[in-house]
Amino acid sequence: MRLPLVVGVDGSRSSLGAVDWATDEAARHGVPLRLVYASLWERYEADGTGRMAADDVLATAAERVRRRNPDVEVDGEVLPEDPVDALLHEGRNAAALVTGSRGRGELRGMLLGSVSLAVAGRASGPVVVIRGDGTAGDGTAPDGEHRAIVLGAGDPGTSGAATWFALREAAVRGCDLDVVRAWRRPAHRTAEHPLIADDPAHGHQERASLLIDDLLRDVLADYPDVRVRRSVVEGLARKVLLQRSATAALLVVGVRRARDHGGLQLGRVTHAVLHHAQCPVAVVPELP
Repeated sequence: MRLPLVVGVDGSRSSLGAVDWATDEAARHGVPLRLVYASLWERYEADGTGRMAADDVLATAAERVRRRNPDVEVDGEVLPEDPVDALLHEGRNAAALVTGSRGRGELRGMLLGSVSLAVAGRASGPVVVIRGDGTAGDGTAPDGEHRAIVLGAGDPGTSGAATWFALREAAVRGCDLDVVRAWRRPAHRTAEHPLIADDPAHGHQERASLLIDDLLRDVLADYPDVRVRRSVVEGLARKVLLQRSATAALLVVGVRRARDHGGLQLGRVTHAVLHHAQCPVAVVPELP
């Protein structure tokens, strides 16, 4: 059974960008596309106009998919539910959830919509939030060069599933994978962070390199054609990843999920890239 890509649509410009990205992604992976419009209009409208408008949005999005790639199998459904709850439920049987960065009716100036943030912070599977406008749907730069997939190598226990996801994306796109680990030297000498007399940075760089090696050790054999670049960079992780997002096709970050936790589960770095990245961001949870 091929799990579909699920896209949240609401008629906004941002959600239409998500439809375009997801159409290209479905074609790359050979999976169907499922469009979902969710709203609680029935609580507030008695004349059915909300349902008719939802049907129109869904039909327009489906036609947009067919025009962009007629070979992609597409279906859709209008659900009288809270958008976050509906998408989280749909995501349990999806290859990934795809959303725009802001929905219809969001306040102007918002960097990330409330639905996208809540879904990214609670979903049990991968969520891709479509940000930025400098990357073509096929992952190429304006000059035709294929952009790399960037993987933010997080702490142990957060990046295993994200590594698999990033390698698979690089393989289907035929592009490089750039694995990035940022590090910072401590302000003071501690037992956990001894400073090395001749080169204070050496120990931190070495630990960062070993972490990348550990992430890749068991998975590279499955993707022998993917060229992997390892980048160990001094600096704040969020700043390093935001800089890399300017020239990336996709930025992939992993998060740790705790079961039976009702709130948002996003670290500071993931929260920052979701709000400020210049390319689509994939949040891939690592479940206990």
